[in-house]
Amino acid sequence: MNIFIAGGSGRVAHYVIEDLIAKGNTVVAGCRHPETLKASESLKPVKMDLHATVEDLEKVIAGCDAVYFLAGSRGKDLFQTDSFGAVKLIKAAEKLKINRFIMLSSMFALDPKKWNEPGINTITDYNIAKFFADSWLEKNTTLDWTIVQAELLREEPGSGKIVLNPEHEGPVSIPNIAKVLADVLDMKNTYHKLIMVKDGTTPILEALEQVK
Repeated sequence: MNIFIAGGSGRVAHYVIEDLIAKGNTVVAGCRHPETLKASESLKPVKMDLHATVEDLEKVIAGCDAVYFLAGSRGKDLFQTDSFGAVKLIKAAEKLKINRFIMLSSMFALDPKKWNEPGINTITDYNIAKFFADSWLEKNTTLDWTIVQAELLREEPGSGKIVLNPEHEGPVSIPNIAKVLADVLDMKNTYHKLIMVKDGTTPILEALEQVK
């Protein structure tokens, strides 16, 4: 497949790209500074600005078979990038009939009553931004979407084991969440599903196969 990744120079995207290429895919990595990525036969960095119009984003993702939204402003530009940027990319994918859309989000972003819990109560503005992006993808499109929600991303080796849909937030290693994102690509049982992930004891593929 030819796969587009928004936020292609990010921490999570680095591992997702590695995994997707290892599976034989070609990745188009959209980011503000494509020169920071090393182009190859399987990796094509392109300039992408989520402040652009839907029509401009269509031009960037044209020819792709699936789209990932892994972009984030790290609190600097929440509504333009993390929220409305996602909505515009969703609309661009719809117009081009790119039906597979996978989005990385924040755990419990769609459950505001959880936002006062420790570990979540410091990122309310981020969760508000993701609330609107996730809601749009869940309720306003006909795309084959998957939303993967995670919290407390840790830069540490991945265990390859997770727990899905926990009652409370918890840490997840970046390699683990990246593996989840890469694996759900062609798993039809994850279509139209919101999946919350933290590190756990179940092998990733086994956990994802249990999604219903």
